[in-house]
Amino acid sequence: MLPDMDGVLRWEMMYLNYGDDCYPSFALQVARIALGAEMKDMVLYGGSGIRLSNQFISIDNYGRALINYRDRINSFKTISASDIIKGRAKKGMLKDKIVLIGATALATYEKMASPLFANMPGVEKNANVVENILLNNFNKKSPGVVELATIIFTGLLLGFILPRLRAIPGAAIAIGFMLFYTAISCYLLIYANLWINLVYPVTNMLIIFIGITVTKFFFEEKKAREIRRIFSSYVSPKIVEELINNPEKLRLGGERKTVTILFSDLMGFTTLSEKLPPEDVVAMLNEYFKEMVDIIFRWDGTLDKFVGDEIVVFWGAPVEQPNHAELAIRCALHMSDKLNKMQEKWRSEGKDILDCGIGINTGEVIIGNIGAEGKKMDYTVIGDHVNLTARVEKLTREYKTRILLAENTVKSIEPLIKSGVFGHFELIELASVKVKGKEQEVKIFGLKSERHEIRAALTL
Repeated sequence: MLPDMDGVLRWEMMYLNYGDDCYPSFALQVARIALGAEMKDMVLYGGSGIRLSNQFISIDNYGRALINYRDRINSFKTISASDIIKGRAKKGMLKDKIVLIGATALATYEKMASPLFANMPGVEKNANVVENILLNNFNKKSPGVVELATIIFTGLLLGFILPRLRAIPGAAIAIGFMLFYTAISCYLLIYANLWINLVYPVTNMLIIFIGITVTKFFFEEKKAREIRRIFSSYVSPKIVEELINNPEKLRLGGERKTVTILFSDLMGFTTLSEKLPPEDVVAMLNEYFKEMVDIIFRWDGTLDKFVGDEIVVFWGAPVEQPNHAELAIRCALHMSDKLNKMQEKWRSEGKDILDCGIGINTGEVIIGNIGAEGKKMDYTVIGDHVNLTARVEKLTREYKTRILLAENTVKSIEPLIKSGVFGHFELIELASVKVKGKEQEVKIFGLKSERHEIRAALTL
């Protein structure tokens, strides 16, 4: 008996060469005698098989056959030799039977390890082999075509699918493939006596899954760090997390998009900064910016930049915000209410009062990561509608109102006003003005907050 490297006996040597002669195994001789075949009826086809009477037994290049063990130990009828010797066994019970005599006690060392049992008597192994020969039901080993096809197919399929999925769905699919292949291999072994290699295809699937998952993790981690680095100072943490979880929503290379832009500029700040110490100016400006930025992030705005005492914000990018005009207006009203409270605080502290003008406009712009590659890049908006927003904001001084809206923004929220879902403010058409850089006049609307019980109104 020649066990495999793990000590398990899976193969039966069907013959051995000695000198110029070839000798059949004990089990093969027993089967031949049981079949009533002569020695001349047993023919060896080297590396192919053995013909025994009318049946052909397949063997490998080493003259081995893969034993098909019964599924339980002591499955063959066992009779104690002492019962035979002392006449305790029934007469005739061995008539027309194949009887193998062997030791089964542990102390005899006539034990071997099979794929199913750790301590199988050697004589029972021989009984399994004899039965395999008589029934011609040895297990057959796959030539490798199935395994190779599986490795190629699952490798290509998993390599295509896994990079496009998140970790949990990807793991579910990869584990599903491995379990399915394992189930198929068990089914073929149990019901078709076909042994296909389990290790190579499953290991291949596992390596592909782990490799892609680890690579994807480091790639996505790097991408997440890059997104967080670029956008953490622009947008609210909620938007940053959404971009990290759905990076496909992000395009940094530049695109045309319809957004709503808000410009907010402090009034009279230059004069105030000339008469106050620099430390007080910076402290006051930082206090104002902190409150305003918190409100901008509260309404999911993207903070474009600070230009001196001016704040530039936009909605509609980097993530889609179909209600970007509504968010901008709510943010402007919130900023105005907060500034009123800050003014009361400054008055109570005996400080100078800051006021601001806010201009809002909606239109198509070019948006992207713009700047000097490798030096300084900013995610910003450029275009005619950006310039128009800045000019609308400047008109707040002339029309003595804190918030002005361009007509494009008003058109965007008109359905909301008419449906009554957008309330607590009043919009009044002030004028049609010709702003610098625009040939056509632009309608501007004044926006002011109202009590909560008053619905939104648009006055033309």
